[in-house]
Amino acid sequence: MTELKALSPAAGLLPLNIGGVELREDEMRALTLIAPYKGQEGALAKALEAAHGLNWPAVGATSESGAARLVWFGRGAALLAGAEASAKLAKHAALTDQADAWSCLTLEGAGARDVLARLTPLDMRDVAFPVGSTARTEVFHMACSVTRVGPQSWQIMGFRSMAKTLVHDLKTAMEGVAARAG
Repeated sequence: MTELKALSPAAGLLPLNIGGVELREDEMRALTLIAPYKGQEGALAKALEAAHGLNWPAVGATSESGAARLVWFGRGAALLAGAEASAKLAKHAALTDQADAWSCLTLEGAGARDVLARLTPLDMRDVAFPVGSTARTEVFHMACSVTRVGPQSWQIMGFRSMAKTLVHDLKTAMEGVAARAG
């Protein structure tokens, strides 16, 4: 019988380091979309705090505790990354495994902000998009989630089926920024 081996969305494409900007894949084994049931927002917030030490994120924000990050993911939804969702949350919210649905990339380095400026309409200045900020937006022409995870570091999540295109577009922008720096 044939033995199949799972590949990550960006297998063979990354890592890249161009002009001091690094693009790498983050293997997210645990990604769970959490959507509270009607009237259960308060109970879910308490259950999240008890189970994971996380607060429900405000619009455009994240909450972190250890390796777990809860990312605002749209109206009435958040994405739990880096930790398996506690079964106790299911009493208060719909839990949907998303681990195979997304390509998770990290763009990091002094020119990373300039790379993103070529691809997204978001204002990436520190005052407008500080560490811990997140947005659902376009990266070039693809629907993505962009989260600032460090002073010069952003996590970019795109649909798995678009991973090759996402890497290509980021690489092209990285090359453009590096060429301008000369």
